[in-house]
Amino acid sequence: MIKPFTYSFRTFAFLGLLLGVETVFAAEPTAEELAFFEKKIRPVLVQSCYKCHSASSEEVQGELLLDTREGIRKGGLSGHAVTPKNLDESLLMAAIRYQDDDLAMPPKEKLSDSVIADFEKWIMMGAPDPREGKAAPFFKPDWTKSRNHWAFKVPQQPVIPKVQDTDWARSDIDRFVLAKLEEQSLKPVGDVDRRTLIRRLYFDLKGLPPTPQEVESFVESADPKAYEHLVDHLLCSESFGERWGRHWLDVARYAESSGKESNITYPHAWRYRDYVIDSFNDDKPYNEFIREQIAGDMMPAQTIRHQAELITATGFLAIGPKSHNEGSRSQFAADLADEQIETMSRSILGLTVACARCHDHKFDPITQREYYAMAGIFQSSSTYYGTVETQGNRRDSRLRTLPMETADTRAEPLTADARARLEKTLADGKEERARLSAQAAEDRKNDTYDSFQYFQRTRRVRDRMNVASAQLNNYTEQGTAKPQAMGMRERGSGRGTRLLVLGQARRPRQTVSRGFVEIVNPDYRVDFSRRSSGRLQLADWLVAPDNPLTSRVMVNRIWHHLFGQGLLKNMDNFGSTGGDASHPELLDYLALRFTKNDWSTKYMIREIVLSRTYQLASDYDSTNYNADPDNRYLWRVSSRRLDAESIRDSMLAASGLLKPDRPRGSTVSSAGDRRVSRQSRTLRATSDHRSIYLPIIRDMISEPLRLFDYAEPSMVTGKRDVTTVPSQALYLMNDSFVTRVADAMARRVLTEHDSLGERIQLAYQLAYSRPPTTEELEKTQQFFDRYLAGTDDDSRRSQYYRGNAMSAFCQALLCSAEFRYLD
Repeated sequence: MIKPFTYSFRTFAFLGLLLGVETVFAAEPTAEELAFFEKKIRPVLVQSCYKCHSASSEEVQGELLLDTREGIRKGGLSGHAVTPKNLDESLLMAAIRYQDDDLAMPPKEKLSDSVIADFEKWIMMGAPDPREGKAAPFFKPDWTKSRNHWAFKVPQQPVIPKVQDTDWARSDIDRFVLAKLEEQSLKPVGDVDRRTLIRRLYFDLKGLPPTPQEVESFVESADPKAYEHLVDHLLCSESFGERWGRHWLDVARYAESSGKESNITYPHAWRYRDYVIDSFNDDKPYNEFIREQIAGDMMPAQTIRHQAELITATGFLAIGPKSHNEGSRSQFAADLADEQIETMSRSILGLTVACARCHDHKFDPITQREYYAMAGIFQSSSTYYGTVETQGNRRDSRLRTLPMETADTRAEPLTADARARLEKTLADGKEERARLSAQAAEDRKNDTYDSFQYFQRTRRVRDRMNVASAQLNNYTEQGTAKPQAMGMRERGSGRGTRLLVLGQARRPRQTVSRGFVEIVNPDYRVDFSRRSSGRLQLADWLVAPDNPLTSRVMVNRIWHHLFGQGLLKNMDNFGSTGGDASHPELLDYLALRFTKNDWSTKYMIREIVLSRTYQLASDYDSTNYNADPDNRYLWRVSSRRLDAESIRDSMLAASGLLKPDRPRGSTVSSAGDRRVSRQSRTLRATSDHRSIYLPIIRDMISEPLRLFDYAEPSMVTGKRDVTTVPSQALYLMNDSFVTRVADAMARRVLTEHDSLGERIQLAYQLAYSRPPTTEELEKTQQFFDRYLAGTDDDSRRSQYYRGNAMSAFCQALLCSAEFRYLD
């Protein structure tokens, strides 16, 4: 057995051969961060702060202005109001938390816990703030230009362009790309070599590296259709759904807890995760995929199993973050519908419809009335997310029960002893509750009644009973686990909803009838039934033929995941502030091809990866670079860093530890309904399955994912950040997971080959999908010679040092930039 590796100067020298220089940089605020400010922060400042702390105040209190970015950061007489990414130095937080009686703001009423949490999150984002000059809290937007924005127009079939170099293009995609290159006086670089191409394709379609045998087979094949056959093979792989399902889970803000101030677990969220994976593996038409997630429970089912699938699909609307401790039921309902509108509109339409909650949209022609017209649809439905009422969770919910015929036989049954314990908890709770009630009556007579103490005691009893009752409800009388899922359900009636001033439930105004956003499809008409919510009509509207956005948004997402950037850079905002596409005709061409070919995601991916554009090298060309440094016109394939999941999964694959099967459920489903704390070790990532199956707890993402820019699971994320920071290198050099997989990789290499040269060859192939160069081979052999120098002939001692040396070598490969990047 290889023992833990002790680092030496020689080891760090070898790591230095392969590790790139790390740099730190601060990014400009993203569109999502600015949208968070507009939606969560600005309305509160306007409502609660501007009266005394804005340029329009009759008398500015404390010389503090909160209506501009400069003012809120400079602060007033007491100091900085906001210091980005530092809560302790941001006096605004001390004020709204009521930590200091002299600073407590607003003075009349403390802000809710959820609003305070929003301010904390905003400051830790870096306090993104677009405001300049004097504040203008109320305004009438000018939509003259945005009404004619290209994204609001139905895609038209473009003319396939003529190109000068008629021999280069292999498809119409290539002709669109080449025409733009020629227009810019650019030339594409050469084609990529086969080893790099197969590695690129495997990661893009499976999220895993090819095996050394798969690489050699492809490189040596004389079949002119070898690449095409490889593409088809990967599209049929079970790993395809795990890779592309993860992309959708990013925009669906998938997680297994509520986040926010209570952070309650969602033990049944994994069913939605598996639904998404299966949908991509089955190549479910994207329009049906969308319809099922919005209104699957309202659609006709072909079989009982299909019925369960349709109900599970609506978990899309149920898994979002929630403030379970919100005291106001009406505010919770308004916030829940808002989060559903935000997710639905940005993920499917690429529009920030939720920005119109407090006022007409500032940039796009979306009125506040239209926002509440959509809110009425969601508020006419019931959201089932499955949490138990306990202290810290005042907004509990049931789950959707699926047909028993679809139950997973691997689920642990409830034993007779376990049932007896739960029933005893309920019986003891009833007795304790009766005793406390009698004691309270006696205390009132004696004038010794303590209402707070009585409440606390009865609360604890009720919490125990609620948890026990919920656990019993998870099983049938026979002890069989009920198949349950998060999802949506009809209430049996549909109605409009009240428009809320500044989005606040305590300030309702006129009732708004249900409806859609007119600019998306002005001629679309529908009648809403009083007996249904309207979600089915909403689902149909989202994928209607004249909807100009849905197909464009999805093909842009596909392009982004294959090239590292979309034809439109802003993945989740196709509105007037989202910019223009680099190849607008190509975007429309792909959108129309997508719908024409039955909304097939696999067909679209296949067509793109078979293009010559996708098969270009990543070579540098100074002329092209000077003219187009960002490679917007696709003169080469840009190098990309692997995402967090692929880095972790590739380490497991190289070591031989990766478990390819799908685990049942999740660590969270085993832990059950509970409130998450930082000490919840049972919810941490320990499995050697693929990363998509790791527990995803909001505000507690595991280190191997968090460090490498995992998607924020409380927000729609079409494009992940890519940062390079020292903590990543420190993790790769010191974390127990990395050393464990390096040890396992070393054992694999030592076991499969006898000679040092063959072992080095295999290690390079496992890590990089290529053999070492002559120089690399020589340097590696020198490293082993130096490491093993001075060992005696004792076989056990020699074996120990040989194992440690191989572990150090393998870890250096796994830590290198080449391992983490895709050319």
